Amino acid sequence: MAVHEHPHRRPGFHLPSLRRTRTATTSESAVSADTDTHTARAYAFASLRLITGFTFLWAFLDKTFGFGYATPSGKGWIDGGSPTLGFLSGVSAGPMESTFHDWAGAGWANWLFMLGLLGIGVALIAGVALRFAALAGTVLMALMWIAEWPPAKHLSDGSPSMSTNPLVEYHVIYAVVLIALAAASAGHTWGLGKTWAKLPFVSRNGWLR
Repeated sequence: MAVHEHPHRRPGFHLPSLRRTRTATTSESAVSADTDTHTARAYAFASLRLITGFTFLWAFLDKTFGFGYATPSGKGWIDGGSPTLGFLSGVSAGPMESTFHDWAGAGWANWLFMLGLLGIGVALIAGVALRFAALAGTVLMALMWIAEWPPAKHLSDGSPSMSTNPLVEYHVIYAVVLIALAAASAGHTWGLGKTWAKLPFVSRNGWLR
């Protein structure tokens, strides 16, 4: 009869499994990396939101009070100037050239334009109603794109339009930024987005978020 010796477990101190420790460490590192990436992305979108919001709000303030930048001093809306007259009357290309000339300086056009700038600016800075702001901003940017009409190589008087890109210019970029901010819920960081979303009338109407 053959006798087989079997190893016996001896009592004593055993080192922990390195494989299990390495797996746990790897998982924790992955979670930490994902958290850091998410945080960095949230801060990046929040920063972009605030900068874009200030751009719209500054345009409203300058056109209202005439700080001497785009709007000369004494020519602000509060002084009797028209926020739309100069821009729309200067449209000289595109399929809506005559239409924009008719709109230039009209009271309703001034109010809609200025309320749009103010509403979009405040919404972005506060981090609320970003979906509605994105919709209103996209419509506003689309109208301004049509007014500038980048596809035109020449203006209606035959002079060069000086357009640098027939499709994508800063109005398109602003529209894309507004849509991206709304899609990313950028108001949740450094903003009132989370509080706004919990309001009953907002939770019942998702388009107000």
